[in-house]
Amino acid sequence: MQRPTQLSYDTVIAGGGHNGLVAAAYLARAGRSVLVLERQDHTGGAAVSAQPFSGLDARLSSYAYLVGLLPKKIVDDLGLTFRTRRRRIGSYTPTHIKGRATGLLVEDDEARTRQSFRALTGSDREFDAWQRFYRMTQHVAERVFPTFTAPLPSRAQLIQAVDDKEAWQALFERPLGETIEATFSHDLVRGVVLTDALMGAFTHAHDETLLQNRTYLHHVIGNCTGDWNVPIGGMGALTDELTSVAAAAGAEILTGHEVVQIETDGTHAEVRYRSREDEGTVAASSVLANVAPTTLTRLLGQKPNQKQPAPEGSQVKVNMLLRRLPRLRDTTIDPKDAFVGTFHVAESYSQLEDAYREAAAGQLPGTPPSEIYCHTLTDPSIFGPELTERGYHTLTLFALQMPTRLFTGAGDTARRESLRAVLAPLNACLDEPITDCLATDAEGRPCIEAKTPPDLEAELGLPSGHIYHRDLAFPYSDADSGRWGVETSHPNVLLCGAGAERGGGVSGIPGHNAAMALLTDTGQRRSQ
Repeated sequence: MQRPTQLSYDTVIAGGGHNGLVAAAYLARAGRSVLVLERQDHTGGAAVSAQPFSGLDARLSSYAYLVGLLPKKIVDDLGLTFRTRRRRIGSYTPTHIKGRATGLLVEDDEARTRQSFRALTGSDREFDAWQRFYRMTQHVAERVFPTFTAPLPSRAQLIQAVDDKEAWQALFERPLGETIEATFSHDLVRGVVLTDALMGAFTHAHDETLLQNRTYLHHVIGNCTGDWNVPIGGMGALTDELTSVAAAAGAEILTGHEVVQIETDGTHAEVRYRSREDEGTVAASSVLANVAPTTLTRLLGQKPNQKQPAPEGSQVKVNMLLRRLPRLRDTTIDPKDAFVGTFHVAESYSQLEDAYREAAAGQLPGTPPSEIYCHTLTDPSIFGPELTERGYHTLTLFALQMPTRLFTGAGDTARRESLRAVLAPLNACLDEPITDCLATDAEGRPCIEAKTPPDLEAELGLPSGHIYHRDLAFPYSDADSGRWGVETSHPNVLLCGAGAERGGGVSGIPGHNAAMALLTDTGQRRSQ
């Protein structure tokens, strides 16, 4: 029977997702006694791989699927061998010109990309604007991302670091739609830019709360480039290595142990857990919560903050295993080029706004926008040799503007309806239905699975399926406070998951920052 080996630890970490494992590794390497308690029978949270289709040797990234925010600093500090690979093509967006199927291709070859823009728009204006716009975002990324593994800068400090008034206004002050509309004139180009502002967030271009800006910034600053890369070996390769590294450093990791209560007086804490075999309580000097802030509130026995908007996820994730890539209506591009990067479906500016309005009115969007990519074109190592030899591939689809409110109480029916809805605009880009390309598992079932916001809440404990635990925030403090962005109202209870400031995505940043906050605070107290 698994149970903690001690009655008291320096730190107990509630939740064994990748951020909790990062924190555990840093703290254990610093000589702290660390216990990680994970509800599921495996570590990793949303950063895991699985074989969802029986009889087929394919390990798909079940939930999170690309890596854009994991700092090289964390990889180097922990001595990780985990690697990612850059996709050779940025994106392909199918469309029609005068009834002819074509598309916008964005890749490293500047001349080919310029020609693709010219064929779409009839001039070089949009491409030149594209170049200027993304030079601006890269400048911001180079100034902002290095601050993510340091204490939160004040607003004034971040303005000084960015050192570009126009960029600051465009990304931090005014609704992103204003900048997009002033910079670009083509509906499709505008939409391709806006998509990064909508990934996992239910919002629109002119949202006065600037949620779209906060989400956009999150997606374009990673590692100072904004690249979203393919995890070699699948997302589970990262989790597996982090588990090994943390355990090798001395952290104790127990799966199948759910934290059900946390009590603290600000100096000492008690953590109550439940497993299939027993219940128990361990003491700790500090607790790191690798759970959503709303979950932490419940564990602490506190009342929810009614002034805070309730989290709401806004996506449908679809995993597919194909016998072959589908044929495209645009015969000028090889499917291997179209699907190796991000394949945009129904993501023109007007389509994105229409989908938002429909969903806000409580209706499933008539043409749901989505983004698709093929992992195995960049990294076939997630397959056994037989599937690779037979030419099989994966497709991962991420549908936008699909808020939780559309799925409440609908269960399997809503999942089936949403799956049909998101596949319809994809099929409109293909020369054959995507279902004709699906592999079948050992029981003869088509190899496709969909995960809605309620699924993510049930499987991972994400509040209303919100993949960032709560809406993202701008990466600065309102005052020069020296905070790490992980603090709670209890000095010895810190957030270390996606719901921390500068959280969200597969980054390890909240785990790093929570560990640094603990180590720095202890060091300061010892020196006093």
